[in-house]
Amino acid sequence: MSATHAPASRGSGFPPAIQIAARVISVIFHPLFIPVYGIGFVLYFTNVLPGLAQGDKQQLLIRFLVMYTVFPLVTVLLAKALGFVNTIYLRDAKDRIIPYIACGIYYFWMWWVLKNQPEFPRELVMLALAIFLASSAGLTVNSFVKVSMHGMSVGVMLTFFLLLALNSDESLGYYLSISFLIGGAVCTARLVNSDHRPVEVYLALLIGAVCQLIAYWVT
Repeated sequence: MSATHAPASRGSGFPPAIQIAARVISVIFHPLFIPVYGIGFVLYFTNVLPGLAQGDKQQLLIRFLVMYTVFPLVTVLLAKALGFVNTIYLRDAKDRIIPYIACGIYYFWMWWVLKNQPEFPRELVMLALAIFLASSAGLTVNSFVKVSMHGMSVGVMLTFFLLLALNSDESLGYYLSISFLIGGAVCTARLVNSDHRPVEVYLALLIGAVCQLIAYWVT
């Protein structure tokens, strides 16, 4: 079964300033950036890798940036240039098929590399697996409903931070509160600009959270 969804209607009725703010938030916390933010937080604000030198942290962050941001972005741009997608914003469910498949390959490879290198901590392996699972779930659900990619990313990351806080001796409550505040702002931004219906955002949050919980249990 396949579904073709028309782009969400514009002009949500909110004041222009709020709509602009929502668009800015959507760009800053785009799904291509959220995994890198999460990994950067782990590297620089926790003791998950206490013995890692500063230069090694930067190299590791660049590796994640390339795999989670650069490769998917280049894929979307190439797909647009070749006419496989109508817009780089991927507003139509059909436009999301190729990016989902390509990102699934990138994300699987990243998880597999981390999994088979014992120097990487369980937390990073868990996050990489959750991102891959969420991408795979998004591809499957995309045939029925255009779930929010932002919502799935937020669902994965909020659950990751929650698990990190619950299983760490560090005091991460302050950062956890900020992450939930940001997550709420991102999901609200998707609704303000009428990019998604509420059910598409709520379902995406649930998918992301469940995928992270599965990754936690598996690892």
